[in-house]
Amino acid sequence: MFRILQHRNKSSKKEFKTNSSLQRAIEKCQIELANDPTNAQLHVKLGDLYLEWHLDIHQARQYIDEAITEYQRALESYIDSAEIYFKIGMAFYYKNEIDRAINYFNLAVEKNPKNAQAYYMLACCHTKKAHFPDAMDFAQKAIKIKPFSSSRAHFLRYNLYRVMSVKSFKISMLRQKEFLLSVLTLPFDKNALKSVSKVISYLQFMPMLIKGWIMVARNGIDEAVDLYREALEKAPGFILLYCLLGDIYRAMGRYEDAILEYKMAIILDSLNITAYRSLCSVYEELGDLDSAVDAYQKLIEIQPNAAEYHSNLANILYLKGEAKEAISYYQNAITLNPRPEWTSVIAQTLGYVFQESEKNTDAAISAYQSAYLLTPTDIDIFINMGSAFYDKQEYNNALTVYRRALELDPTNAKIHCNLGFLHWGKGDIDEAIKEYELSIKYDPTYDIAYNNLGVIYLDDLGRVQNAIELFEKAIKYNPNYALAHYNLGRSVAIKGDKVEAAKLYQIAMDLNNVTNELDPQEITDKIQGLFDS
Repeated sequence: MFRILQHRNKSSKKEFKTNSSLQRAIEKCQIELANDPTNAQLHVKLGDLYLEWHLDIHQARQYIDEAITEYQRALESYIDSAEIYFKIGMAFYYKNEIDRAINYFNLAVEKNPKNAQAYYMLACCHTKKAHFPDAMDFAQKAIKIKPFSSSRAHFLRYNLYRVMSVKSFKISMLRQKEFLLSVLTLPFDKNALKSVSKVISYLQFMPMLIKGWIMVARNGIDEAVDLYREALEKAPGFILLYCLLGDIYRAMGRYEDAILEYKMAIILDSLNITAYRSLCSVYEELGDLDSAVDAYQKLIEIQPNAAEYHSNLANILYLKGEAKEAISYYQNAITLNPRPEWTSVIAQTLGYVFQESEKNTDAAISAYQSAYLLTPTDIDIFINMGSAFYDKQEYNNALTVYRRALELDPTNAKIHCNLGFLHWGKGDIDEAIKEYELSIKYDPTYDIAYNNLGVIYLDDLGRVQNAIELFEKAIKYNPNYALAHYNLGRSVAIKGDKVEAAKLYQIAMDLNNVTNELDPQEITDKIQGLFDS
């Protein structure tokens, strides 16, 4: 019934298309509807015009709600029309209400199981939600229904293969196959041709974008801002320009202006990943961790399978002191596992949080072991795991781990330093000295090795002058090393130079306010002790 009426109104359809202005066409349609308010065809046409106007980047106002209203009025007359359900789904898709769009596309398929366009849009919806397997299936259904006019569906599958975390020769071949088929079917896919035409239309902005890029490269930032602002007055719906302006403002340190531009891009496209990512970065640079958390949570809502967002959110939560919440997001990132090397780093970070913040060495060791399975030659894993075993007082396990690490990298100064600390903790002073000396041999600038060896000479062997020389070298290579200043203060105090010791303790106190290496009360007690005796 609906298609027959559509055919009968062809003449009016052509009449609308002849209007030079969308606004005049809308006004004409509104007048006709005033005379015939129950005409479903007119409501559909008015909805189409509103949708077209909404998508026009040369206007700023949003007309998507008006389009939805008109389609819904038409649906009252044609409740079984697959085409109207599809149009409402498209409107909600452009409104970025993806779940509602999916609902209407499903209704369109229910009314017409051969609706290839609806299957394709379902694939697009699931792509936006990062449900890639579902997107693949729906794109394949669209191809099956219309194999010779399915360029967009093939191209979507090509992109889905491209972003897959699993890489293999087979996947690569399937990706190339989909791209080839998208090219071969392009001439027969009218909607794909329209999409290509739209992309080509954006080339009109290319000279302006290149000019702006050159201005920025030549430090003509203010001129670039003026250029982009002028372009936005002509095309207020061009989302890319808002993101570019935000990037420029961010580079200028005008963070509040950058935030406004990114938010404008999000208002126009509530699923704009680039704008959200930039917004997250700005909030992090400002130290506005609460806003950064909100932005990352929105990104995760849009793309729940993007491991990077879970990891970044976990980092911010950890900085906020919310370790338990951070652990949950680190675990999510590891589960998503985009690639072994990256996931191994996240597993090590999770282990560190368990070890340092939660004091849960068993969980830390488990996380480090997971990282080892992913990247068994990563030296940092052995260092971290050995440290966790040491904290758990499982010294033999720690020793085994460090020795295994030395098999991979026998000249690693950090491993020798950790071995020195392990032997010292076990009371084996000679072995500890040997390892610290090897650490210094392989890295003559390693401040920690100098300091730890100095502590042995001072506290275990009573060789004060040797200790002083080692602490001075530690400070030479790391002037901000509070513990080394503190230990040097202890050494010179033993030699009777209380004034110099007090100066060193005060330096240690000042540095410790930043580095938090020591209990401040311990330093205070040492200063007071100098003058009490």
